[in-house]
Amino acid sequence: MKNVSVVPMRIAKNGYIAMSAIFIVFGIVFAAWTDLPETVIRFAGGSALLLFGAVKLVGYFSKDLYRLAFQYDLQFGILLIVLGLVIMIKSTNIMTLMCITLGIVVLLDGLFRIRVALDAKHFGIRLWWGIFVLAIVAGAAGLLLVFRPLELEEAVRVYVSIVLIASGVLNLFVVLTTVKIINNQKSDRVDQETPFEELTEESIK
Repeated sequence: MKNVSVVPMRIAKNGYIAMSAIFIVFGIVFAAWTDLPETVIRFAGGSALLLFGAVKLVGYFSKDLYRLAFQYDLQFGILLIVLGLVIMIKSTNIMTLMCITLGIVVLLDGLFRIRVALDAKHFGIRLWWGIFVLAIVAGAAGLLLVFRPLELEEAVRVYVSIVLIASGVLNLFVVLTTVKIINNQKSDRVDQETPFEELTEESIK
């Protein structure tokens, strides 16, 4: 049986790690730099969503072993690309748009990751509970951001920063714990060689 190329998996995994780090850094900068120009916010935020959307699409088609981290990334990647374009094109009410967009993205990501955590538990991944907890925290933060309970601009900036950092940490934790790359992985290994119920973290070591 033909081996699966690991190049797309490595691109997706490294892209996830890089984008997670970027989200964390953005969160810190956004909180610390209170006079950041809206033009910079618009293009930096839009570009980050576009790039992350592209990474997610690569991940979806990479066919990594567990098929956990990237299983919802076709739809989510397209959503991020669309939202990134909207942010870059729209030139007014940037903070409101950023709050709503970021809140929706992180809320959906949290919901998807809860399912990933449950699937990871089925696979026997020991740190599945970490994904579960981080997904709930990030999802709740995203939901609150959509409604913007904090109306002061300074408070909103801090809250956006928290959401960005929470999202970055969640995605970083997910990709490090669930994406396993095997150089000689066979085509459709999960679907054809090993029954889903028998494929666990221990069985592939």
